[in-house]
Amino acid sequence: MPHNKKQISEELSMNHLGLKNLEDVFWNLPTPRLYEHVIRNREGYLGHLGALVVRTGDSTGRAATDKFIVDDVSSHDRVWWGDFNRAISEETFDALYARVQRYLEGQQLYVEDCLVGADSRFEKRIRVISQDAWHALFARTMFVRPVDVGREVEADEPEFTVLHVPHFHAMPSQDGTNSEAFIILHLSRRIALIGGTAYAGEIKKSIFTIMNHLLPDQDVLPMHASANVGVDGDTAIFFGLSGTGKTTLSCDPDRRLIGDDELGWSKQNVFNFEGGCYAKVDHLSREKEPLIYNATESFGSILENVAMDMQTRRIDFDDTSLSENTRAAYPIQAIPNAIYPGVADQPANIIMLTADAFGVLPAISKLTPEQAMYYFLLGYTAKIAGTEAGITEPQATFSPCFGAPFMARHPSVYAKLLGDKIRDGNVRCWLLNTGWSGGPYGVGERMDIDLTRTLLSAALNGQLDNIKFQRHPIFGLMMPETLDPIATWDDQKAYVDTAKELAELFRSAFEQFETKVPPQVLQAGPV
Repeated sequence: MPHNKKQISEELSMNHLGLKNLEDVFWNLPTPRLYEHVIRNREGYLGHLGALVVRTGDSTGRAATDKFIVDDVSSHDRVWWGDFNRAISEETFDALYARVQRYLEGQQLYVEDCLVGADSRFEKRIRVISQDAWHALFARTMFVRPVDVGREVEADEPEFTVLHVPHFHAMPSQDGTNSEAFIILHLSRRIALIGGTAYAGEIKKSIFTIMNHLLPDQDVLPMHASANVGVDGDTAIFFGLSGTGKTTLSCDPDRRLIGDDELGWSKQNVFNFEGGCYAKVDHLSREKEPLIYNATESFGSILENVAMDMQTRRIDFDDTSLSENTRAAYPIQAIPNAIYPGVADQPANIIMLTADAFGVLPAISKLTPEQAMYYFLLGYTAKIAGTEAGITEPQATFSPCFGAPFMARHPSVYAKLLGDKIRDGNVRCWLLNTGWSGGPYGVGERMDIDLTRTLLSAALNGQLDNIKFQRHPIFGLMMPETLDPIATWDDQKAYVDTAKELAELFRSAFEQFETKVPPQVLQAGPV
């Protein structure tokens, strides 16, 4: 029987990528059919109430040291080269790509055509090609589904392609990689090549890196952030690293969720890049995070490395024996008050979250635009004992733009965009400490979540506008007079000494930006 026009187009698309002699290719299967393939292929299990439960083997988190960007003429002067964006030659990429092409001969693949960007003015058409049905479902869940926005992108060639081969393992001595895993972005050829890791987060973060590379040229600030909107239409953006409360605080029953991880801020609006959420679910409880908990029970959700009783198929979020980084991917529509596609008005407030384990930062501070740029570039939070091997006391960590591993350009590019947009929109900016008070970790106590929510609500509703603020003597932050953190310490000299130590760490971390920012931003740090 002769091929129809659609089949010919699909075959040509595969041939264009050098993918030939394939056993079968499954194009844009709907969620129920992907479920069937996952079960048939023995890629995962059906959990109680309908979520898919999958395992990723040894790869239970991002392979940060295995990410590369091809260093070619068009990208050489635009990429922020260093620990997060390692250079690899085009020749090395081509050789590895050729090995992947040969490896895939005779195998079956799954293809999902999706969109990134809920605002059609800035959306990008992407195609995710994977060996596994569950990774195809992950792409279908995490990105914007064309059918949901009245689009048919299958007929169009994608602007970017992710070729995902989790079961192919590189040979570092031959392939020029750091390990058997690799995430390689070829920005000019618009291909992301991922292999040797089944951790699904690599798919979404590779696309996020690409968006971070492209959007500044369109005067759009790409953000590793969450956002929600109140009943009066006031949009709030939340920046924060893992463990600071970005997902928890933005998922508010009294406000509508726009997106929980990757957003764009244009001259017109704030918009979600994605169509799903990818939440950490270790020790998730229905009482503390009911919206997220309920979402994990919905059909179409994927539970990654979450413990399950194989007899009853019931989930145990408290069992982290497989990984501390257990994850749930679910459509954002599973959150009852979410906006989909996620587009909202210009922000009224920006909240930068930090979990200060040293216990010295105020519970909440009001930031000037220059201070907002400073703390955005700093990207400060703290790790505590038990979060990583070898950490026995609080340890400051800095991730510029609150997402350095995904920033393709120099952080100063994004900081300038942020500062310009804050000033143009007269946006109020806040630093919210979700960490410790009364002493460092081990001595003081973690900020009470109810207090944090109260302070956040007061900031968003304008209730803090009428109270008295005072300047912090070391960090220069404007804080409510009634919330001076030194008053919570029994030993006030110890507070001053600890605060000075943290301020010195800030100065040291910011040295890399001293020649890249205006003097006013440099002066916005500790005094």
